[in-house]
Amino acid sequence: MEFSESGYAALLEEIFRRFPSVQKTDFATAYKPGLAGMEGFCEALGHPERAFRSIHIAGTNGKGSVASLLASALAGVGIRTGLYTSPHLLDFRERARIVSGDSFDLVPKAYVFDFLTTWKPYFVQHDLSFFEITTGLAFKWFADSGVEAAVIETGLGGRLDSTNVLNPELAVVTTIGLDHCALLGDSLEAIAGEKAGIFKPGVPALVGESNPETDPVFDDKAWMLCPLTYADKVRPSLWYRRQDILRKMDLQADTQQKNLRTVLASIDILKAMPGFKALADTESALEGIVRAARRTGFRGRWERLSELPFVICDIGHNPQALQYSFTQLRRYVEEGRCSSLIIVYGIMADKDLDGILPLMPADATYIFTAPQTARALPAGELLKRYTAFQGGKPSLRTYAADSVRQAVQMAMQLAQTLSQQTNRSASASKPVPPLVFIGGSAFVVAEALPLFR
Repeated sequence: MEFSESGYAALLEEIFRRFPSVQKTDFATAYKPGLAGMEGFCEALGHPERAFRSIHIAGTNGKGSVASLLASALAGVGIRTGLYTSPHLLDFRERARIVSGDSFDLVPKAYVFDFLTTWKPYFVQHDLSFFEITTGLAFKWFADSGVEAAVIETGLGGRLDSTNVLNPELAVVTTIGLDHCALLGDSLEAIAGEKAGIFKPGVPALVGESNPETDPVFDDKAWMLCPLTYADKVRPSLWYRRQDILRKMDLQADTQQKNLRTVLASIDILKAMPGFKALADTESALEGIVRAARRTGFRGRWERLSELPFVICDIGHNPQALQYSFTQLRRYVEEGRCSSLIIVYGIMADKDLDGILPLMPADATYIFTAPQTARALPAGELLKRYTAFQGGKPSLRTYAADSVRQAVQMAMQLAQTLSQQTNRSASASKPVPPLVFIGGSAFVVAEALPLFR
């Protein structure tokens, strides 16, 4: 079948419909634990996962940032690098990128079309999951494109994740938090056990953040299996330059300090290996780190969408991530970087809202909304639960919007009104504007991004 834009769009829609992703349905429907399906698919594809060196990354939060930072550092020292992450925000092809030099390429539409057309009968016969399909696509494209290394992010967990067919050079676990508890376990120890499933015999393992509850799990898994390092228990060789690096980085969330330490510790381990000796070129590696968002096309992580009005978005969605986001927002107000907060917020129904509500800035204006996915908590229900948490009294500073588009429009109008009021009352020559924050879910951010140029 010959490629066409219309044919590509129709085929992609069919794949989304027949093999649901978590962006179209819930995790219970989309998630297919176990490696048998992926192992069989890799064998049918000719084992593309063996054609390149790989770095495998799991974790509750930070794995996308760490993956992008590492891929950019590798590309910075001249290593042609594949990057596989999920979910995508605007384009399905964001999941598979090749980072080379100072830029990146998405997997071409024609390649996706040919791959899906060729292998669709196999998908149906073997009842593959959406994630197994996209993982196989990424591995095959990386192999066909001759990448030298690939940074591969797990989808969910680690032990039973489709990506765990890899035999990597390094296994990284970023952080452990309570998320996806119905599938991974309802304790930090249980979740750590799933993430530690990516550890392999003789392959160095790195855990980004130590914790008294999870360290024994990682220690037991690594015992007599592989060397284990905790990033926050060592001093990476470039850690003394962290303040300068953090100041220059185009990823500006507070959480990036933790992620940076994990990345620098990873580089120390990798540069001793034959395939990664180029990382000894310190300045080129650091240039990759500070330009990671631009070099890899990494979006939705404390991304500034507008200056006037001041708009930031972030996909952090669980209490562990949102505690950092809300703390950083409060600090912006305290430091005078913004006059007030307008928060466009939506959440998936399976998230720990009870754990998130106490973290939300009490003096902010909220516009609650719901993205277009079956997993979303309705905006009216979100408003109701927030109001109940605040004592049950309706507030003039809380609203509900039927769509993300409507919520963003309301926020922008409100920001303009507040700016005008500030301009009239301010004695300073340069009044401080309010800040619009858009977040709570990758799906909220994905629907908001196209609204900004």
